[in-house]
Amino acid sequence: MKEILIVIGMVGIAIVLLSVGIILRRDHQFRSEHIAENRRMRRDGIHCATAQDREARRRMQKKMNINKL
Repeated sequence: MKEILIVIGMVGIAIVLLSVGIILRRDHQFRSEHIAENRRMRRDGIHCATAQDREARRRMQKKMNINKL
């Protein structure tokens, strides 16, 4: 029982410490985690999986149309 209380206390402290950063933040907003809004990934040409799949399908469609001619 003593170990369970220690673990609960440690988890509680971790939650409090993690929330301090959110509370003290000036804009009170989370950063966007979407790939399309990450400057470095845009620079490297990395997009979300849906966009990359769409581009690949368009490229394949163009190749198929060219081969039919």
